[in-house]
Parts: sequence; structure tokens; C-alpha cells
Amino acid sequence: MFNCCVRSQKTNGMFQKTSFTTLIIGVFVVYVLHTCWVMYGIVYTKPCDESSGVHCVTPYLAKKPRLQLSIYTSLKATGDGNPNLILNIEDFDIHSKFERKVNVSIPKKTRNNGTLYTYVFVHQAGVSPWHDNKEVHLVAQLTSYMVLKPQEVNLISGEDPTQQSEPHRKTTNVPDRPVAHWRSRLTFNIMADDFSFDGESLPGDVHRYMKILQYGKKVQYLPILFVDLLSNRVKDLMVINSSTTELPLTVSYDTISLGKLRFWIHMQDAVYSLQQFGFTEKDADEIKGIFVDTNLYFLALTFVVAAFHLLFDFLAFKNDISFWKKKKSMVGMSSKAVLWRCFSTIVIFLYLLDEQTSMLILIPAGVGSIIEVWKVKKAFKMQIHWHGLKPTFKFGTSDESERRTEAYDTQAMKYLSYLLYPLCIGGAGYSLVYVKYKSWYSWLINSLVNGVYAFGFLFMLPQLFVNYKFKSVAHLPWKAFMYKAFNTFIDDVFAFIITMPTSHRLACFRDDVVFLGYLYQRWLYPVDKSRVNEYGESYDEKPKGKPHKD
Repeated sequence: MFNCCVRSQKTNGMFQKTSFTTLIIGVFVVYVLHTCWVMYGIVYTKPCDESSGVHCVTPYLAKKPRLQLSIYTSLKATGDGNPNLILNIEDFDIHSKFERKVNVSIPKKTRNNGTLYTYVFVHQAGVSPWHDNKEVHLVAQLTSYMVLKPQEVNLISGEDPTQQSEPHRKTTNVPDRPVAHWRSRLTFNIMADDFSFDGESLPGDVHRYMKILQYGKKVQYLPILFVDLLSNRVKDLMVINSSTTELPLTVSYDTISLGKLRFWIHMQDAVYSLQQFGFTEKDADEIKGIFVDTNLYFLALTFVVAAFHLLFDFLAFKNDISFWKKKKSMVGMSSKAVLWRCFSTIVIFLYLLDEQTSMLILIPAGVGSIIEVWKVKKAFKMQIHWHGLKPTFKFGTSDESERRTEAYDTQAMKYLSYLLYPLCIGGAGYSLVYVKYKSWYSWLINSLVNGVYAFGFLFMLPQLFVNYKFKSVAHLPWKAFMYKAFNTFIDDVFAFIITMPTSHRLACFRDDVVFLGYLYQRWLYPVDKSRVNEYGESYDEKPKGKPHKD
């Protein structure tokens, strides 16, 4: 019985030593390894071994048949809406990539905010695709629906500079409903690998794109046709007006390997699922850009970088909250820097929201804003009491050390204000005269965020000044700082991958300099972990464990 108690105490001690951070890192490693295994299962497909007597499905293209390509447009997805032939290649070589531009007639129904579909046929040469039993085809939408971006004007003159150079354009109110846009690119592929599938274990993702024919005991699959919807980008969309009778369409074709085809099918399905969950066309476009504008090796690097970014984001938030939750004194901490970080984070969030930035950037910015508001409440020892709907605020008192910190903080801010305020006011006035905006609110948010991005790092200098005066950095949340530093360098990579405003991109590189300044001070003022501070506490002191009963 005594041994059982000892084992129980050891087990409890082992679980107590396992920190929450260690658990999260363990889950993260398992998640990355599982994702790599799933990706390997998608990219690699085991070929069928005919010598082992397994039922194999062989490619119809192995016979090298003469094929023809026909592309139609139609008002209905079922094909009975008077299809119109827009491209015909009688001797279609599947191994020859091409890109052709064609002009497509736009029906009246489509011009009135309607939909237009395209049919891509690959069939036997000399046989009508509508009567060929060996044809393969796919239907895709040539129109998409988006809310138009509000028109930007000069707020002082009220004129749109584009109208001065284009006098024939009429000023119209931008509708708040989705408007039909033309997808000016159509990209499709054919899987040209000479690959035999195991008939009893066909991959589900490819199976839905396969058309199988049986000749006695021999089973063949027709060419696997795939329309690449990931290549449809927002930048290629064109507004369809009621007066538009013809629009250009760029038709691109290339072969695709089986591994890339399966991967592309999964990514396309993932983007579609996000749109079903409420992601807009612009949000989905940001994700498409990650896949389309990068090669597969860089895409794998992007996945690893994004996974670590998510991990460090979570750990930074967790350690930041843990630090401020235990924070009882503001000695050595710049309260004005905390207040400025809260203000700047909220301004950046509102700016990203006004610019309709990707949700990948917007969601972390929103979470960060909430945390910064909570930190301000802790820094100023603020208590909120509600009397019905009317709140009352109560602030705590400061001791002598905190008042000394506040004096250093005020001194640093005084010197900064001589430089900062004239620059911000001058920049806002310049943009009001020479830059066009959607509204006065847009100008205000842009002016504030430009001040934050351009001169915001100056507001981090008071904390450096306080550190210099105290000759110490022990009061800073270094765990959260280091996680944020790692994320800052990861953001440098994302700055080249994810679409974001230029000023936000430059701010990522600006933060590198700030963190280097903090790291220099950490080296300059090493922490003496054995020294007892003014509260009688030592960093090396271990919390006394509770005595347990025998």
C-alpha cells in the first residue's frame, strides 16, 4: 500500500511539472506530423500492379487517340440554353500547352446582372461533343458576384481625378448589392500521366472527375479534365455593364501531374468550404494567391511558417495575459506606452477593416486589440462599476516607485511630442489635399494609421528610456516579447506572400528594429536572478509546496 502511495505521488508530481505550454507544443508537433502524413497520402498514389492479378483501370490516352477541344458558353448549367461555340481546336494535342484570347458575346440576361456558364469538352475528333459517348466535359461559371468598391474622391474639391481624364464616364452611385463581374481567365488541365489505378481502391478525390468505360474485362478511364478555379483572381474580374456586348476571355491550358491534381482538388474544395462558412470573394482570393502565385516547395515552406506563426501567436497571447494577470505594480513599466499600444492597435484594426483586408490578418488584429484594452485597465488599476447603464470608473493609487517611473515616462513623452505631433498633423494635411478617399472617416483612419505606422515606434522609446533610467529590464514580459519577436520575423516572410496594405507591410520590418533595441538592453542590463527586489521577492525562489499528509 505504501508503494502505491509513492507511485501516486510521483504520478501527480509528473503531471504538475507538465506545463500548459509544453502540452500545447506537443499538440502542435503532433498536428504538424499528422498534416505532413496526410499531405504525403494526397500527393503519392500507389500504382496498380497488373502482374499481381489486381483489377486495374488503365488510361484511354495510352492509345493516343485523335482528340478535339470545344468550348461553349450557355445561360444554363444544364446545357440547354442555346450554347454558343467560342473556341474549337480540331487537332488537340494534350501535351502542348497554349494560351489564347477570344472575345465572348455577352447575352442580354447576363448584362442585366445574370450568370453565364462555360462548357469545356474534350472529345473524339470529327464527332459532335453532344453525341460522343467518349467525351469528357466540365461546367464552370464565367461570372462572379461582388459588391463594388466605394468610389474615392478628393474630399476638398469633391472631384474624382479619373473622371477628369475620362469625361465620358458618368458618376453613378455605387450599389450596395452584389454586381455581376466577368472572369477574364479560364484555366483547365488534363492529367497526362500514364498511370494505372487499382480498381478496388480508387482515390475519392480523383474518382469524381473520372469517366470509366469497360470493354469486356478491360476497364479504361477517359482523359481526366480539371478546371482550375483557384486561378480565378479578384484582380482579373471585370464589371459587366448593361451596355457591354463583348468581353475578352483568356483560355489557358497545360498538363498536370496526378499528385498536383489531387492536391489542387483538395485546396479547391477547402476554399469552397470557407466561402460556404461566410468568407467573401476577397478573403478567398487571398488564400488562392498563396497557392497559385507560389510553387509547391515555397508553398510547403509557407505552411510550416504559418503553423509556427499560429503557435507563437497563441503562446505570445497566453504569456502576455499571464504576465499582466499577475502584475500588481507598474514599477519600471511605461503606462503611456501601454496606452499608446492600445490606441495604435485599435486604429490599425479599424484601418484593416476599412481596407477590407484578409481575415488572416484581421482576426489576430482584433484579438490583439481586446487584449490591449484589458492591459490598459490593469496598468491604470481601473475598476468599472455599473449603475444600470451608466458606468463609473475608479483608479487605484501609486506608490513612490511607480510615481518615479511615471516621472521618467512623462519626461520621455515630452521630448517625443516636439517631433511627433507636427509630423502627424503635417502628414494628415498633405493627404487631405493630394490623396483621394472614400469618406471623411476613411481619411481620418488613414491619417491616424499612417502616423501609427510611420512614427508609432517612437512611442516604444519611452519604455527604452525607463529601462535606461532604472538600468534594468527585469520588469518586462520577456517570454511574450520573445514570442512576438519570432512572430515579427515570420511576418517579414508573410509580407511577401499575403496581400496587405503597403504601410502594414513596412511596419513589419520596422518592428524588427524595435525588438533589436530591447534585446540590446537585455544584454546591457543582465538580470540578477538571485537579487531580492523591493518586495522581498527573488526570481530564483521556488514556490513552497504544500506539505502533504503521510
